[in-house]
Amino acid sequence: MSQTTADNGVNMRLAYIALICGGIIGALSFGIRTGFGLFLEPITADLGTGREVFAFSLALQNLIWGATQPFVGALADRYGAYKAIMAGAVFYVVGTALIAVSQSAEMFHFSAGLLVGIGLSGTSFGIILGAVGQLFPPERRSWALGVTGAAGSFGQFAIVPVAQGLLTSFGWADATLILSIGAALMIPLAFAFIKAKPAPTGGPVEKEMTIREALGEAFGYTTYWLLIVGFFVCGFHVAFIAVHISAYLGDVGLPDGTGAVAISIVGLFNVIGSYMAGVMGGHFSKKYLLSFLYFGRAVVIAVFILVPPSLISVYIFAGTMGLLWLSTVPLTSGLVAQIFGTRHMSMLFGFVFFSHQVGAFIGAWLGGALFDSTGSYDLAWWVAIALGVIAGAVHWPVREQPIVRPAAA
Repeated sequence: MSQTTADNGVNMRLAYIALICGGIIGALSFGIRTGFGLFLEPITADLGTGREVFAFSLALQNLIWGATQPFVGALADRYGAYKAIMAGAVFYVVGTALIAVSQSAEMFHFSAGLLVGIGLSGTSFGIILGAVGQLFPPERRSWALGVTGAAGSFGQFAIVPVAQGLLTSFGWADATLILSIGAALMIPLAFAFIKAKPAPTGGPVEKEMTIREALGEAFGYTTYWLLIVGFFVCGFHVAFIAVHISAYLGDVGLPDGTGAVAISIVGLFNVIGSYMAGVMGGHFSKKYLLSFLYFGRAVVIAVFILVPPSLISVYIFAGTMGLLWLSTVPLTSGLVAQIFGTRHMSMLFGFVFFSHQVGAFIGAWLGGALFDSTGSYDLAWWVAIALGVIAGAVHWPVREQPIVRPAAA
């Protein structure tokens, strides 16, 4: 047996290569996508429209991303993650490039909304976490998911300032074209998953389940619905803040570029938060960690909007929120794998992630709609606080024990 192969039959060399390449793909996909929020004001000013137009494009992006994620996940589980990643990368690149030539609401909805949304379903957490999670044995899986989530967060930290610099130097059209070239790097990185095979579970061999049986089992289980509800709130928070924080900080009189710095700080601290969530998820109850994260978000947002706005308050908010930002991802995906196993993990997490993206759609769109109707983001912030409390509560009754199935004959 090779030294790179563990006693349980896992090829750790391939697993770590996939972990590194998957982390870079996640960093590019998430980082570029997060930077789109910086384009809200310049695109709005250039086209002379309300903020709801481009906000709706990004909201549609989240919705399309979520709606296609379960199906792309099922394809990845059946035919291999590398095919899903490469196809998603092509959609992502084309969609980002077409933003540069968009001059109407319909074109923005098609490029930034439809095409990038489909691209994200193949290049982001839904596929990457499932692919990486399948390669590591159970005792290392939570850690691996935390590392992957942290890599995506590092992309937010590293790429958002680059997007701001491109925006300042070249304008929004050329900046998106340059970002599309960077997104093309995801295509060759997908080859890391060609030879990757799922790790053995270490337990008795279970009866092979069809897709229909796996879905019936999951949707008939109350815990699965609780995870769906909780992840909806995560999507609302992340999309609302990412899309509207820059405009909000400008509205309260803070200097230009503060939003980009804040989003970058969120990404930096989320590297720490996601990694620690993965590590802690391997030692403590994931459901209680999730409850703590959501309650913590509600408190942090409430303090932020109640104290007088300043650069210090913004940076403290960004750092604290960063620790809680996508720490939910390795814990939620880890619970899906822990409860239902890894065979259909990409698909099952895909449906949970669809709920996340419905929340993201509402968060991105509602922020713009409430601002246009009231002239303020205040009501949207309070909705985010209330949802954080609800999400903290719904994770408390989650059952973490793996489902027991009959062994294969």
